[in-house]
Amino acid sequence: MIIRKLWFIGSMLVLVVPIGLCIYYYQQIKATAAEKPPANVGHVIVLGAKVNGTEMSLSLQYRVSKALDYLKENPEAKVIVSGGQGSGEDITEAEAMKRFFIENGISKDHILVEDESTSTYENIIFSKQKFNIKEAVIVTSDFHLYRAKKLAEKQGIKTYPLAAPTPEITKVQAYIREFAAITKMFLTGK
Repeated sequence: MIIRKLWFIGSMLVLVVPIGLCIYYYQQIKATAAEKPPANVGHVIVLGAKVNGTEMSLSLQYRVSKALDYLKENPEAKVIVSGGQGSGEDITEAEAMKRFFIENGISKDHILVEDESTSTYENIIFSKQKFNIKEAVIVTSDFHLYRAKKLAEKQGIKTYPLAAPTPEITKVQAYIREFAAITKMFLTGK
């Protein structure tokens, strides 16, 4: 009888804890994505996403478009394009973003390139190390902002999130993967 009760309680915990965590993460993701950055922040970090050959994925297009809006309203800000080169990419994610910003009127003097990172953690670490960032607007997909903000704050960067929409076709997969990544971040710090 006692073993049966313990088994039942253990089974419920196995179900309830992950569901509870997912609900908590979802609430944090939505709250972070709803925040609006102040004007005149000196740096804008745009986190990379997939490049297909030399063409930006829809996720990356949304990110750079959102960053461009902020940069046009805050012309003194410098943009850090952050992302290395993965499989199927003929150029770095940073290079694809740099080309976009130049084509859209952002001066080369206002574009800082971090092109070695292969993860969100590295985007933040390498950008901070290379450019001595203390405060920044971070632009990434809405589902991704909570974790990016937490990682940046752990590095001592005062962070203001700016959410780009997530393409509908990737939303479910993106959120599932992000829930796992947030759990990993809390367990490992990365």
